[in-house]
Amino acid sequence: MAATLSTPLAVRDLTVAYQKKPVLRNVNVEVPEGKLIGIIGPNGAGKSTFIKAVLGLVPVASGQTDIYGKPYKMQRKLVGYVPQRESVDWDFPTDALDVVMMGRYGRLGWFRRPGKSDREFALECLRKVGMAEYADRQISQLSGGQQQRVFLARALAQEAQLYFMDEPFAGVDAATEKAIIQLLNELKQQKKTVLVVHHDLQTVEEYFDWVILLNRRIIAAGPTRETFTAENLQKTYGGRLHIFGNQVLLASDSTVDEEDAR
Repeated sequence: MAATLSTPLAVRDLTVAYQKKPVLRNVNVEVPEGKLIGIIGPNGAGKSTFIKAVLGLVPVASGQTDIYGKPYKMQRKLVGYVPQRESVDWDFPTDALDVVMMGRYGRLGWFRRPGKSDREFALECLRKVGMAEYADRQISQLSGGQQQRVFLARALAQEAQLYFMDEPFAGVDAATEKAIIQLLNELKQQKKTVLVVHHDLQTVEEYFDWVILLNRRIIAAGPTRETFTAENLQKTYGGRLHIFGNQVLLASDSTVDEEDAR
């Protein structure tokens, strides 16, 4: 697998272990540009760990990650990240606009202060997610769906080429979910690449062009129509998966991965 300057993400032989216990083993995957990509798998499969390893947020036992043909450390400005909402300290004393403005620092550098144009751009990002009227509201006073929209606006403010979103649909209302998928499709139209950790198997075919089926290793990866099959899902979920015609049901699952609590 040879990463090129046109390849948004290429991961080779990625292995991650917690306390010597492998969470991800020999992960190899290369994703195409301009696609909405779902990262699918059961609880404890390493989905969130995969994103965090790519972003250098957890130690890696072995492997290499390239963003557009170069190591992540050289390409930070090209990458946007929306973490799980549960991992954020929502009591931190700041308002919605300040959170979004944080997304500008990667482009400005830490020694340049954001100016009027950055503030206007941040407000525009809030407008895109329907949160402009809450710009001055403390984030602790926002609902879960509103908080998620603010973090999406922060990612937009980064003006990235490659986005990682960890469970953006978890615990949000129907209106927010609709707003998120509309935003993802807008990013796709701009030739951005978006990887999304996602749990709802019923919406995978509707939401994503491409999928990565993961359970500590890559089970399958490719276009949704070819890859999101009953056979591959059974390999990914094992006995926890039941398929009835077009319905896919999990015997037991939740919205938070085992590794996310770490």
